[in-house]
Amino acid sequence: MNKIKNILTIAIIGLILQGAQAQSWTPKKATLMTRFSKNVHPDNVLPEYPRPQMVRKDWLNLNGVWQFQPGINADEAFPKGKLARTILVPFPVESALSGVMEHHERLWYRRTFNLPASWKGKEVLLHFGAVDFESEVFINGKSIGSHKGGYDPFSFNITPYLNTDEAQTITVKVYDPTDKGGFPRGKQSLHPGGIMYTSTTGIWQTVWLEPVAKNNIKSIRMVPDIDKSVLNLTVNTNGSQATSVEIKIKDGNKTVKSFTGNANEALSIPVPNEKLWSPSHPFLYNLEISLEKNGQQLDKINSYFGMRKIALADDHGFKKLYLNNKFLFELGPLDQGFWPDGIYTAPTDAAIKNDLSTIKKLGFNMIRKHIKVEPYRWYYWADKMGLLVWQDMPSANSYTSHTPPVDKAEFKSELERMVKTHWNAPSIVMWVIFNESQGQHDTKELVQMVKNLDSSRLVNQASGGSHFGVGDVFDIHSYPPPAAPANNHFQALACGEYGGIGYVVPNHIWKKAPTYIMMKNVKDYTNLYSEFARDLEIFKTNDGLSAAVYTETTDVESELNGLMTYDRAVIKVPVDKIRKSNYDAIHQDLYLTTILPTSEGSGRSWQYTLDKPNAEEWYSENFDASNWKTSLAGFGTHGEKNVKTDWTTHDIWLRQSFSLNDLSKVNRKNLILNIYHDDACTVYINGVKAAELSGANAGYTITSMSEAAQNALHLNGKNIIAIHCHQDGGGQYIDAGISLISNSKQN
Repeated sequence: MNKIKNILTIAIIGLILQGAQAQSWTPKKATLMTRFSKNVHPDNVLPEYPRPQMVRKDWLNLNGVWQFQPGINADEAFPKGKLARTILVPFPVESALSGVMEHHERLWYRRTFNLPASWKGKEVLLHFGAVDFESEVFINGKSIGSHKGGYDPFSFNITPYLNTDEAQTITVKVYDPTDKGGFPRGKQSLHPGGIMYTSTTGIWQTVWLEPVAKNNIKSIRMVPDIDKSVLNLTVNTNGSQATSVEIKIKDGNKTVKSFTGNANEALSIPVPNEKLWSPSHPFLYNLEISLEKNGQQLDKINSYFGMRKIALADDHGFKKLYLNNKFLFELGPLDQGFWPDGIYTAPTDAAIKNDLSTIKKLGFNMIRKHIKVEPYRWYYWADKMGLLVWQDMPSANSYTSHTPPVDKAEFKSELERMVKTHWNAPSIVMWVIFNESQGQHDTKELVQMVKNLDSSRLVNQASGGSHFGVGDVFDIHSYPPPAAPANNHFQALACGEYGGIGYVVPNHIWKKAPTYIMMKNVKDYTNLYSEFARDLEIFKTNDGLSAAVYTETTDVESELNGLMTYDRAVIKVPVDKIRKSNYDAIHQDLYLTTILPTSEGSGRSWQYTLDKPNAEEWYSENFDASNWKTSLAGFGTHGEKNVKTDWTTHDIWLRQSFSLNDLSKVNRKNLILNIYHDDACTVYINGVKAAELSGANAGYTITSMSEAAQNALHLNGKNIIAIHCHQDGGGQYIDAGISLISNSKQN
C-alpha cells in the first residue's frame, strides 16, 4: 500500500511540475512555421521511445521545459540556484520552438527530476541523443563527464551521483563556436545565407533515463548475410560475468527462429525462408534479446533488422550498384534536415514521417542525408518505408571563408562514431565521407578506416569531389541537368547532385535568393524535371549510371529549389507526374544512337576562332570560315579530362560540317544534343538556334534541341553545327554531338 502511495505522490508532483513548466514556455514566431509546431506541447515533447533498435520497457523522458541561461566564458563558476530563463528541450536555442530564438556560444541548462520507486536497486543511465558541440554534465552539482561532437548520442551511469532524496538535479554546460571551430558542423553558420543556414547550439535531441541491471546489454551489432540466410549478431554487455543470450527472430508476432548463444561473441543465426528488405518490399524482422545468467533474466531488449545486401557488381562493362544481387537504379533527393521552427530538430515524430512518406510518394527509392546525422527515429522511418539512405559525414569548414584548420582528430573520431551509431539501420547502404572538397583531408586513410569498420556497406570517398580513386563510387555533381561520369571500370558511377529547380510559392518563403534555375510556373517546372529524369534514364541505359540525387527535398531558408516549401505546407509539383518520371528513370530504358559523335573518345575536327566574328550570322550554313583555325575537340583548360585543344580566353566560336545519310525515317522529335559546356553556350543547327544553355555542367549531358532546329537538319545531306561558348571563371570546356533517342536498341 505504501508503494502505491509513493507512486501516486511522484505522479502528482510530476503533473504539478509539468503544469508549472507548461505555463513558463511560449514558442517564438519564426518567419515560417510548420503545421506540426501546433502539436508541440511542453508536457509531451517528442514522447516516442528514442532508440527503436534497442528498446527497453522502462524509461523516463526528460524533454520539456528546462531552466536556461547564457554562459559568460570558459572559466565561469558553476551557477547556483535557479537559472535565469527557460527553454524547451530538445529544441536548439536558436529555434522558435525553444522559446528563446537567440544565438549564444555558451549555455547552461538545468532541471530537476524524480526517479520512480520501481527503479530502486537498479543502475540509472542518462542518455543524450545529441548536444552541439561540447558539453559537460553535472548531477546534483557534481561533474560526471563531458562529451565533444554534435551528432552522436552519449550516456552516463549516474547511479553514484544520485541523492537519497526524491528530487535530483541535472545541469548541462555547453560550448559551441560553430564557424570558429574546425570540427564537423555541416551547413550550420553564424552568417546564414545562400547554401548555409542557421546554426544549432546545445541540446537538440531527446534526453532520457532508463534503469538497468549492473550486468546489462550495452550494444548490439547486426550484419545480415542473404547469401547464407543468416543474421550475424553480437550482443555486447557491461559487466564481467559470463552470460548467455536468448534470441527470438519474429515475423510479426510469429517466432521463426529461437537461438541461444554467448554474449560478447559473434553469433550466426539462421533465418529460415528469409524475406528480403528492399524499397519495394521493406520487410523487417522483429528481434527479442534476453540477457541471462543461470536461468535468471538480467536484461531484455526488443529490436528489428532487415535482410538485405548492397554491393558492387560487373554489369555490361560497368561497375554497378546491386541491391540483393540485382541492379537497382538509386534515385532520391538531397535531404538537408532543416526545419523553420526547430532548425535541426523536427517538431514532432509525425513531421519526420511526413517528410519521408512524401519522398516515397513522389516515387523515389533513396535519400542522400546531406552533411547532417539524424536521430535514430529518422532512420527507423526510412527502414519502415523502404528508402535507401546515403549517409553523409557532416563536413568541417563548409563554404565559409577565414576558417580555422580542420580538427582532423575530431573529424576522424566523429566519423567512427557516426558509423558505429547507425550501422544497424537496414536503410543505410552507403557512407559518404566528404562533400565537394569541403574540409577534405586524408581521404584514402579515412575511406579505408570506414571500410574496416563496416565492410557490409559501400563507401563514397567524396560526393562531387575531390576524387582520389578510392572507395566504391565515382560521384560527380552537375547543375542544373544531370551528367554521368566517365567509366573508370572499378567504381559505380553516380551523379550525387543535380537539378536545383527553383520555384517560388508566395507566402511560403523564408527569404528569396538566386538559385540554379528559376521557373515561373508549375508546368515548366514539371516539364524540366521530366526532361532531367529522361536524361537519367538515358545515362543509366547507355553510360552505366547507377544513381542520382536531385536537389532537393524542401526549400531551406533562402534556397528555393525544394520539391516542398520550407514549411512543408505545399508540395510544389504534381505528385503523379513526378512519380511517373521517377519510375521511368528507375525502371525503364532509353537507348541512344549516335548521329554526330562527341569528342569524349576520339577527337573530332572543328573550325574555331577566339576573336569575335565580324559577320552577325557566323553560325549560318553559308558563312565562310576558311580563315578560322582547325583543331580537335574538346576545347578547354589544359589538364582537364578530354581536352585536346587549349582554350583559355573568355570566348570561343566553333563550327563543324557533318553529313547524314539515309535518316529520312527518323522521327526528328527524338533528336537531342549531347553536350559538355563550361560555361554558358548557344548552339545552332544550319543557322537555327537549337539551344541556349546557362551555367556549366560537370560532364556530357543530354539537352533537348528546339523543334525548329530539329526540322532544320538535312537528314540526307550536309549540315553545320555552330557553337558560341563564354567562360566566366574557373575551369572551361566545350564539345557537343547529336544523338537519337529510342525505346529499343538500334542496329
